[in-house]
Amino acid sequence: MRSHYLGAWRIDVEWRDGVHRLLPGTVLARTAVAALEAAGAPGPASLGLTLSDDRELAALNLEHMDKDGPTDVLSFPLLPPSAFRDHPGKERAAGMAPAFPLPPATRQHLGDVVVSVERAAGQAEAGRGGQTGDVRWDARDELRLLVTHGTLHVCGWDHAQPREERAMRDLERRLLG
Repeated sequence: MRSHYLGAWRIDVEWRDGVHRLLPGTVLARTAVAALEAAGAPGPASLGLTLSDDRELAALNLEHMDKDGPTDVLSFPLLPPSAFRDHPGKERAAGMAPAFPLPPATRQHLGDVVVSVERAAGQAEAGRGGQTGDVRWDARDELRLLVTHGTLHVCGWDHAQPREERAMRDLERRLLG
């Protein structure tokens, strides 16, 4: 694992053994930081970013989402949506404990994002990439999208409702340029 310190943020990037490194960890860390800043995440804070494969994502998807098979990205937020500023893409989840103040100079961990690099490459190559699932583009672009998407989920963004989805997709497009 390598920690990248960018302003108020520490992004801990971990590559699983055997996973193809499509982009440098610094690029992925900058991608996550752009999403954190756009989402108004409270800082200073840290975020874990794990680059893995379909096998691990399938196991996590079954364990945490009760869904069979791999997925491209999973997010594990540690703060409730109320810890982030209001926005149209804000998840209306309830049941998480409220955020609590930390001692000065303490870096709060916001959560973790796990991405299947294998799935990102496959989706891009097969023309099933992008936000609409019908884009053929470079696997590196798909990986950046998944990191952005997962980071926004950690920050309380969701796409379950049409209004939330429009807002989240608009922000992703803006962040990816």
